Amino acid sequence: MTGPTTNRPTPSGPTSVGQAREALHEVVPRLVDLIRSIHDPDVPAIGSWTIAEVTAHVSHAVTFDRDALVGEPLPEATVTGAGMTTLNERLLRDDPVRDTRLLAERIDALAGEFDTAVASSDDRPVTWLGGISMAPSAVACHLLEECLMHGHDIAAAVGRRWPIERRHAVLAVEGGVFPMISALPPTAFVDPNKAGALRTTVELRIRGGGRTFMCLEDGELRLRSAAVGPVDAHLSADPTALMLTFLGRQGIVRAISQGRLAAWGRRPWWLPRLLAATNPP
Repeated sequence: MTGPTTNRPTPSGPTSVGQAREALHEVVPRLVDLIRSIHDPDVPAIGSWTIAEVTAHVSHAVTFDRDALVGEPLPEATVTGAGMTTLNERLLRDDPVRDTRLLAERIDALAGEFDTAVASSDDRPVTWLGGISMAPSAVACHLLEECLMHGHDIAAAVGRRWPIERRHAVLAVEGGVFPMISALPPTAFVDPNKAGALRTTVELRIRGGGRTFMCLEDGELRLRSAAVGPVDAHLSADPTALMLTFLGRQGIVRAISQGRLAAWGRRPWWLPRLLAATNPP
C-alpha cells in the first residue's frame, strides 16, 4: 500500500528541541520529588514491577537517551514490545540499586546531563536503540513520554494524583511516539496474531495537536498525513487519554465514557481491534 508518509504528520510543524526541553524542565523535577516522597518502594506499580523497579527503569531510559545524543554505545535491543521487555528486564537484572532515594538522585543527575546534550545538539538525526535514526527532539520527547507514563504508574500505585498537561501529552505523542513508529519497520508495533487480516484506516484528531492517519494492512502499521482510500473511523482524542489507552494504562471504553475519546465513522467498532493489534514497547 503506497501513499504519503511522515515522521510527524501534524499541521503545526515539527517539534522543536526547545519545546521538549521546556517540558522536561517542568516534568522531571515533579517526577524526582514524587520518587523522593515514596515510603515503601516495594509497592506493586505496573505489571510485575514494583515502584523501585519502575524508578530504576526510568534511570535506564534517561541513560540510553542521553547516550544516543552523545554517540555513546547503546545496549543491543530489538525495538518491539517483546524486544524492549527483554532489554528492560536485562537492565534491571544488571542494576541492583532499589533505594528510591538514590535512584531519584541518579535520575536528577542524568536528566541534567541529558539536557546539556540535547541543548548542544543540532538537527541531524542520531542513532537510537535498534540502530534506528531519530531526531534529537524525538529522543527528548521519548524521554518526556517515559517520565509522564511512569510518573503516572508510581502515583497510581500510592493513590496520588499525577496530572498530565495537554501540551506535554501532545509533545510525547506527536513528538515522540509517532516519530518512533515511523522510524521502525511497519511490523514492529503489530501483534500478527491479533491483527490477522484486518485492514483499516483510522483518523486521529488530537485535541491541541494535529491529525494523523493510522493505517493497518497486512500486519503492517503506517502513519500518514493524508488518507489513502476510505477511512473506517475517526477519533477525537484528548492526548493524555490517547497515551494512557495506547500504552495500556486504561481501556478505550472508559475513555470514551468520560468523553476524552470520541469515535464516529462507518466502522468505529474497529478501533478496539486496531488498539488490540498494536503492541507498543
